[in-house]
Amino acid sequence: MHELGIVFHIIKQVEEVGEENGVSLVSSVTLEIGQVSGVLHDYLEDCWNWACSKSKLMNGAKLIIDEIPAVTYCEDCGEKYSTVEYGKTCPKCSGDNTYLLNGNEIMIKEIEVQ
Repeated sequence: MHELGIVFHIIKQVEEVGEENGVSLVSSVTLEIGQVSGVLHDYLEDCWNWACSKSKLMNGAKLIIDEIPAVTYCEDCGEKYSTVEYGKTCPKCSGDNTYLLNGNEIMIKEIEVQ
């Protein structure tokens, strides 16, 4: 379960930013999570709630998830397409000279404080 490690890392970053800015309580954190990041949202939320209850700054903080669509680029024909729908094979030219443009990220988008 790598979701717990992700949560610990995010909370550590938020606590550092909070300390630098004199924040006493975080209301919510919005994460951008790629569609093919491998993160299970239910597990992430369970880990989030548990870990936040252990932090004075984060206690009760809501987790908001914005999903980033997975998009793949074909170097053979220049097509951009949905990774989830078509995988590694380009739907336009059937080539497999492709790479993921976005969709595997995990980023802090926003921190809301009281």
